[in-house]
Amino acid sequence: MIWMLFLDVSCTPATVDSAPESEPPADSPADSAPDSDPTDPVGSPGCGAETFASGAYEMEHGGLSRSFRVFVPEAHDPDTPAPLVLAFHGWGGDEDAFLGSAAVRAESDARGHLVVAPLGLGSGPPDRSWSSWAFSGSTTGLDGDATNADVAGDTPDICDDEATTDYDYDSCEGTAENGCSWTHCQADDVDFVLALLAEAEAGLCVDTKAVFATGGSNGGMFTWELGQDARTAPKFRALAPLIGLPHRGYLAGKGTDADLPVLSITGARDPTVPPGEWEDPSFTTTTDGDRYFYTGATAITRVWAEAHGCDTSEPAAALEGGPDGMDCRSYCAADEDWPEVVDCRPDMPHTYDLATTWPLVLDFFEAHR
Repeated sequence: MIWMLFLDVSCTPATVDSAPESEPPADSPADSAPDSDPTDPVGSPGCGAETFASGAYEMEHGGLSRSFRVFVPEAHDPDTPAPLVLAFHGWGGDEDAFLGSAAVRAESDARGHLVVAPLGLGSGPPDRSWSSWAFSGSTTGLDGDATNADVAGDTPDICDDEATTDYDYDSCEGTAENGCSWTHCQADDVDFVLALLAEAEAGLCVDTKAVFATGGSNGGMFTWELGQDARTAPKFRALAPLIGLPHRGYLAGKGTDADLPVLSITGARDPTVPPGEWEDPSFTTTTDGDRYFYTGATAITRVWAEAHGCDTSEPAAALEGGPDGMDCRSYCAADEDWPEVVDCRPDMPHTYDLATTWPLVLDFFEAHR
């Protein structure tokens, strides 16, 4: 898919120092070693020794049994490194949130993408109901902006406590600071993802340069966390959060010095995690019966665009060539098919619409592989 910018909004070019050319000495490795291509796949330990096929698996981590589902394309060669997508379900979902979709399986199969979809944790062991992913603010109920309390009528919480249902998990006793806490507190999910990735790379032939993450709703919020955390950010080549944004005030950029492209997909008519208005960096508020506060899509994509050296002083440029009803914009111009930071807001409510969004996600990942 070729994307074109209507506006000329350019990223700051990297500075390249020039040096006089000289011939290497006769015994230089340059005489004998072939040139390496930085885009060449780097195979994981599972190459040639795969133990996973499509199906359900469990692993132990932190004293807990964790479940995950694996999808292996039919034509996958166990000796050839393949791209890997980690897919994280939404609140109360399970391993089938993505892999239960025929569109996801068919598209991943056709493109040769391995997919691993783990199950989050419930209220407390062994309960797995209302499984979720813990991320910044979701366990304590506190937002990330210390100045919020100075705003008239504002609070330092991630929700309007009086107008929001109490979803507090048993495991968050002693951690939750208010009634806004709404995810589990049993384990460090970022650390679990590191262990899951090691498990996947040992059991599958993975191109370690082409590991991606996506997630829906609560899983999309967690995907941002994986990109912001310095432990996991270097492990991924690109991210694609779906209908999920960080809570108010958690506006950290990418947790790595390397490029980490991101495709943010939010529903223009989403009352649960609204993206806000274009070019409005204000936080947004849930209007589906609860009142949670989130960073706006403009605010978080601006921060990530700036982290990639892109100019955010002008409005994000519209992109053409996407699916019908998909309004996509970017602060970053790029030579690739896709810019490094893209904000897409299809005309949809709080839904995955995987028949449309999954091909888009894989297009983005493949462009940045």
